Amino acid sequence: MKLGILGTGFIITDALDAISEVPEIEKKAIFARPNSKAKGEEFAEKYGIEKVYTDYDELLKSDEIDTVYVGLINSVHYEYTKKALLAGKDVILEKPFTTTVEETKELAQIAKEEGRFLFEAITNRHSKVYDKIKEELPKIGRIRLAMGNYSQYSSRYERYKNKDVAPAFDPEAFGGALNDLGIYNLSLTVSLLGVPKDLRYDANIGFNGVDVSGVVTLRYDDFIVTLSVAKDSDSPCYFTVQGEDGYIRIPGKPNEAEQVDMMIGGKYEEYVPQPDKNRMVQEFRDFAAMQAQDDKERMYAELETTVRVMETLIGIRKNMH
Repeated sequence: MKLGILGTGFIITDALDAISEVPEIEKKAIFARPNSKAKGEEFAEKYGIEKVYTDYDELLKSDEIDTVYVGLINSVHYEYTKKALLAGKDVILEKPFTTTVEETKELAQIAKEEGRFLFEAITNRHSKVYDKIKEELPKIGRIRLAMGNYSQYSSRYERYKNKDVAPAFDPEAFGGALNDLGIYNLSLTVSLLGVPKDLRYDANIGFNGVDVSGVVTLRYDDFIVTLSVAKDSDSPCYFTVQGEDGYIRIPGKPNEAEQVDMMIGGKYEEYVPQPDKNRMVQEFRDFAAMQAQDDKERMYAELETTVRVMETLIGIRKNMH
């Protein structure tokens, strides 16, 4: 994989740390807006990136790049990804995928028509813990409840309280607690348990109309899911599914998914896989492997899950109170 990295924000450091652990990926270029060129040059020097671009069209013309990683603000995901797919590039797109279901479906269709790979960068669905949960979930019997919490006091919240709004707190940039942190437990829920039949989001709304914290309630035919999320406060995080014959629980932040605890048939077990350098390493390994093996069947299956997650996310947002 010959990769061009788009962006110079907070996520890029984590992404580059992870990519550096995957020898199958070559860091060919980084794109920075003109006013962030110096930051792009710093990344290039630190991580051995071959070239810095400030013109996206020029980056897309390069034969040295076959894939782009879109680590830009949420509101431009669709625009930059569509342009890359139509230019003949594969794309790794950060969560949340787009701002509408229609955009997600259109990008998936373009990828199929153009024969390109299109991956969602969502860490917990590319973890050994996730694979273990899928394997063990049928053993807990009839599901009755699922609960999750991802609460983390944002490093940008003090700025926000002073009316200095970063994109993560800007509704026009598709910011907010649900889109940023809540997507992790929501993605676990939809991918493991399916699409709910009813949904609701009771949110604490900030001065500019953005959700700073809240509780999602999802109703299925036979069970209920509640997911809390916060960027204005902190508490222990988790994701739990309870069945009549046991439970499965991720203790800790769901984006990291470092271990899973299970009580099945009266027997308690902990599964703690050997950790990577950071939470993003495995997803980049998976993307590189799928591309190298031309495994579009798996990619299409993951895209279908992404569409279902986006349908649920947008439905929740439309039922925000």
